Amino acid sequence: MPQLLSPAGDFSMLAAAIKAGADAVYFGVRGLNMRAAASNFSLAEARKVIAIAHKNNVKAYCTINVIIYEKELSSLSKTLASLKKSRVDAVICWDLAVVKKCKELGIPIHLSTQASVSNSEAALYWKKLGIKRIVLARECSLEDVKDLKKKTGLEIEVFVHGARCISLSGRCFMSQELFGKSANRGECLQPCRRDYLVTDEEGKQMKLENNFVLSAKDLCALPLLPKILSTGADSLKIEGRNRGAEYVFKATKVYREAVTAIKLKKFNEELIKKLTETLTEVYNKDFSAGFLVDYPHHQRCNVYGSKATIEKVQLGKVTNFYRNKSVAEFKIESEEIKVGDKLAFVGPTTGYVEVEVQEMYTDKGKCTQAGKGIIVAVAVPQKVRENDRVYVVKKRNN
Repeated sequence: MPQLLSPAGDFSMLAAAIKAGADAVYFGVRGLNMRAAASNFSLAEARKVIAIAHKNNVKAYCTINVIIYEKELSSLSKTLASLKKSRVDAVICWDLAVVKKCKELGIPIHLSTQASVSNSEAALYWKKLGIKRIVLARECSLEDVKDLKKKTGLEIEVFVHGARCISLSGRCFMSQELFGKSANRGECLQPCRRDYLVTDEEGKQMKLENNFVLSAKDLCALPLLPKILSTGADSLKIEGRNRGAEYVFKATKVYREAVTAIKLKKFNEELIKKLTETLTEVYNKDFSAGFLVDYPHHQRCNVYGSKATIEKVQLGKVTNFYRNKSVAEFKIESEEIKVGDKLAFVGPTTGYVEVEVQEMYTDKGKCTQAGKGIIVAVAVPQKVRENDRVYVVKKRNN
């Protein structure tokens, strides 16, 4: 079965991915990857990320997929030397300077989707340069995936879930032109997600009926997984290093369950519906199959903001965890909670844990509800930690 690859934008996302069943994670080091807005990691933290992943039999790939400027070559050499020493499993890149230095150091190279490889001739040329795996261009169909796998013998990685860029494989200059923030340096301010007015030469304006004309729906290939697996794809990639631990945990868990169900011949419409409902709980801009199949264009655009069915409101932070009773204590700093509510605990080691409140206690004893300023204790199914953030999970009114 193919590898399930999940994003790790910070330590809580790393823990969430591992707990949810990821086979591998990908992360970035500060300044050299396409997610500048993510927390990212220092070189010392990157060593820790790799060590944690390997301790849990999970592979760790470092993403260095920006264009590299002349002044950054020294920093690049230092970064790659550190990653090599830390036993990174691969570097995801496309700038030839990174490819060259990885090859010299003997670091396995995965070619980023930024290279826009969409045919076997291009793939075979990169193979001569030492590429082990190719993350195909987002514009590739299922037939393209199958053909490239058959003709090249390379490992093939396919995006199955997460945000999509309106431009070709994300190589867009719109943010750079308008704000001086380059998408090719991971700094995109996403002007394509905004609404626009049409203005004629006389200055008259017209607002379109659906004016988010450049905003793409999220990719969700869950219903297509059996077909994707039949192409021989080696890795299924979940996008989302900016999206948080809850998203990583639920998306990874869903695709792990789906792949397992396919293996056991238990993948059916009922399961697809159930798993899709879970995916709608976390940040999304509605779903599309993207370019994997021939969807009409209106399925791809005209969406703004998250369509998540639930939202999290932070209550406070864990002040104590009583191991012998598996009870978490925290002070409510925002709104009231009650028995039956769903809580979420998020932390760098904890990852993401959800629990429905069965019983709740204050210093006055057992209670059914508690408000702002009250210290409460709640049973949790697994260990959480002091300073973990505590949220109440609610239905969202979209």
